[in-house]
Amino acid sequence: MRIGQNPAKYVKEVSRPARVTTAVLNYIPFLSGFYAEALDVLKVCLESARRDPGAEMDLLVFDNGSCEEARQWLLDEHQAGRIQYLILSEKNLGKGGAWNVILGGAPGEVIAYADSDVLFSPGWLGRSLQILEGYPQVGMVTARPFRTRAEYYTATLDWARSTPEVLLEQGALVPWQTFLEFDLSLGQTEEEIRRHYDSTQDVRLTYRGIQAYAGASHWQFTARKSTLQAFLPFSMDRPMGQVKQLDERMNAAGLLRLMTPEPLAMNMSNTLRGVRAAGITATAPAKPKARSNRLLDFPPLKKALLSLYDSIFRWYYDR
Repeated sequence: MRIGQNPAKYVKEVSRPARVTTAVLNYIPFLSGFYAEALDVLKVCLESARRDPGAEMDLLVFDNGSCEEARQWLLDEHQAGRIQYLILSEKNLGKGGAWNVILGGAPGEVIAYADSDVLFSPGWLGRSLQILEGYPQVGMVTARPFRTRAEYYTATLDWARSTPEVLLEQGALVPWQTFLEFDLSLGQTEEEIRRHYDSTQDVRLTYRGIQAYAGASHWQFTARKSTLQAFLPFSMDRPMGQVKQLDERMNAAGLLRLMTPEPLAMNMSNTLRGVRAAGITATAPAKPKARSNRLLDFPPLKKALLSLYDSIFRWYYDR
């Protein structure tokens, strides 16, 4: 038998979520080896997303079964009001499983998704929304120009070529330093990057005065929630490596996949070294430089040890 009346009955108003939910997916299983700086990277990611995004937003973090230290820091940030929505998963659901929760349940009408190693520049969200809302039938917008696989944006090219209002330009349009910066973050050598730059091209569109590049990517994008939900659920049997399904499905559905002409998002990967080298202020303290070791830097030994490390990691965590 109920005793008394529920006080919630007398509440006249409830808070409404922001139109945009910025959703960050995080996974830090431990704080050593490959993940030694991962928590610092996450801190910089969230700080940069909140700092002058160019549009109102709420921040959502989905933690995919991280270690206790990472979860506690996230709880503290949520308690302090710096994270509006926090979802803690006991187990690693993989990216597909996490996407099913995030893309299906984020409260905003628009979802700005990012991996936890993305570094944002001021205005990144406002510029993404300008393209999302300024072009028709947009599937997703990534806040950085770079060269994606052409087979993933054929629908964008078909639309551009059949629309008289569109100015279509092709060639080496992204500046070399902008191109180099991003591909270096993926672990490629400058020689490899130069070959890629010289053998491929950019596609730039101008529609009703708004410039955008053809292409987008699953590591960071802004999209309407209603659009994303049409592609749910994602069934991925590995934690990583199958996320290109979103890119493929959007293109197959005839939706535009676009990028901002300015580099407003950057991949930090698993370290803040690139951030420090660029002189970007971060909340995380700088770490001392590692001492050079000739034996460990010997190429055959380095390759063998890194291969062993990769195998050990997969035995424990890629299941």
